[in-house]
Amino acid sequence: MTATAPLPDNPSHAPQSPPVIHDVVIVGGGLVGASLAIALDGCGLDVVLLEASSGGMPEVFDQRNLSFAEATVNALGALGVMRHLQGPAAPIKRIHVSRAGDFGRDLLEAAAHGRDAFGQVVVAREFGQALEARLSTLAGLRRLRPARFAGLDPDEPGARVVRIEEAGVERRVRTRLLVGADGASSLVREALGIEAEVHDYRQALFVTRLATDRWPDGTAYERLGDEGPAALLPRADRHYGLVLAVARERAAGVGRMGEAAFLELAQQRFGWRAGRFTSCGPRSMYPATRTVAASLVAPRAVLVGNAAQAIHPVGAQGFNLGLRDALTLAEEIRAARGSDGESDCGDPGLLARYAARRDADRTRTLAFSDGLARISANPAALLRPLRSLGLLAVDRSASLQAGLVGGAMGYRGDVPALCRGPGVAA
Repeated sequence: MTATAPLPDNPSHAPQSPPVIHDVVIVGGGLVGASLAIALDGCGLDVVLLEASSGGMPEVFDQRNLSFAEATVNALGALGVMRHLQGPAAPIKRIHVSRAGDFGRDLLEAAAHGRDAFGQVVVAREFGQALEARLSTLAGLRRLRPARFAGLDPDEPGARVVRIEEAGVERRVRTRLLVGADGASSLVREALGIEAEVHDYRQALFVTRLATDRWPDGTAYERLGDEGPAALLPRADRHYGLVLAVARERAAGVGRMGEAAFLELAQQRFGWRAGRFTSCGPRSMYPATRTVAASLVAPRAVLVGNAAQAIHPVGAQGFNLGLRDALTLAEEIRAARGSDGESDCGDPGLLARYAARRDADRTRTLAFSDGLARISANPAALLRPLRSLGLLAVDRSASLQAGLVGGAMGYRGDVPALCRGPGVAA
């Protein structure tokens, strides 16, 4: 076993101890990085979590909501995270998809597919608190916070050398495996020299908590349009989570709107399916972009979550995809542990297996998200009848619905074992 305490370089000590080599260093204490640390708990590894925030999970200043696919709910339950939620999650019993200006719609009912729900909706802030509570129970995890990834030094035999900064002082830690879980603008990805393709959808996404004159009934709505989606997710507090996309050039004006004007805009874009919009909470805004790393792995390094791929929120696939990254990596690391408990977490074969397993899920989810974002927002007149026919086809075809539902519930490609619930084949 490797030692458990990170040691700073200090050439004045004599005689010098052999340098400590950690098994795994995770850069990024957000939702995916924290989930990976939890998934690695109990396997006898020396794991370090590098966090920018001093107070646990990064503060969520807006009203973002997370749509957990069934596979995600299964995994987070098995990891002991869901029991730490302070409030109930809201089930997604049906999904309603339509597009302004096109005829037809898709209505997917969980009961028709043998499910009570397709997934659950959780407020991001509350999920962050649940992750923090679960992290606090991990006796073997070493958390460095606040700490900043400062770069890489030349590799040493069997280890990556990572420069970190704490309280203005820079030092080095060594690890058999470096995990970049530091978001779409990943410094780890940049330091590794991994290129990323970036696409700007030219949309601004406004997020808020929304009340209507009818309580949510478990329906998640996706209303597509020329400027992007208007989505409503049912919450357990009798509100909806709203995501409203507007053209980037309109963002400043929409941001200055008072509550009444914003509600009028949202109602106009969404329609009356969920009732009359009566009030909303504080609004936040962020740009819709897509960032896809050219590679998931490098020597003794791997990218997960938004560092590997940050996608458009249409279809609510982002965190679900990132969690499957983390769970697959943890599964491969656990499988590589020998009977004596020893293994090399940065072994090239392990990383190659990880990348191969993630390929189908990643490719298909990226294609689904990007295709839906681009095609649904394209105002070309010739696309309207094609989109309408597509909506009608899915609504009337059991086989097409089954494929769409399977992906929405998180069952694409090689699914990590923790994601598989009762009745789901391996």
